[in-house]
Amino acid sequence: MSRIGKMPIAIPAGVTVDVAENNVVTVKGPKGELKRTFAPEMEIKVDGAVVTVSRPNDLKRSKSLHGLSRTLLNNMVIGVTEGYTKTLEVNGVGYRASKSGKELTLNLGYSHPVVMTDPEGLESKVDGNKIIISGIDKERIGQYAAEIREKRKPEPYKGKGIKYADEVIRRKVGKTGKK
Repeated sequence: MSRIGKMPIAIPAGVTVDVAENNVVTVKGPKGELKRTFAPEMEIKVDGAVVTVSRPNDLKRSKSLHGLSRTLLNNMVIGVTEGYTKTLEVNGVGYRASKSGKELTLNLGYSHPVVMTDPEGLESKVDGNKIIISGIDKERIGQYAAEIREKRKPEPYKGKGIKYADEVIRRKVGKTGKK
C-alpha cells in the first residue's frame, strides 16, 4: 500500500476544498484558488478538516496514481496557504538580470538581451544576482524556473550561467598547456 497515499491531508483554517463531479478539485485559500482534475478512479473524500485519497484496487496504475494524487492535492493546499518560491542565481562576468513591470530582462553574453514575461499568477523579483520566483502553483513555478535556467545553463569549467540556488555544479579541470 502507498505510504504517502494513505496519509490524510489536514485542511488549515481559512481553506476550503470542494470535490465536484469527474474528480475536479477546487482549493480556495487566503492566497488564491487552484483547480485540478484528478484521475477518475481515485476516490477523494473531504471529512471535516481532513481530505483522504483512496484507490479502488491494487493495479499498477492505481498504485501509481494514489501517491501522486495525494501529493498534488497537498501541494495545492500548501500553495493557497503559504505559497511557493524558487530561487535562481545568475553567475558570470557581465551576466545580469533586471526587472521592469512584468518583463524579466536577462543579459547572458548573447548579442541581444533575453526578455521573458512573467506568466499569469507568478511573480519574479531580482535581488542582486538572484531571481526569486513566487506564486501558489508549485508546478508552474518549477516550469518557469526551468525555462529561465534553459536560457543559459551553468557550464562545468567556470560555473557561468543560471543555476538553482540549491544546485551544485560539478566542476571540471580545464586544458593544461604543452611542455
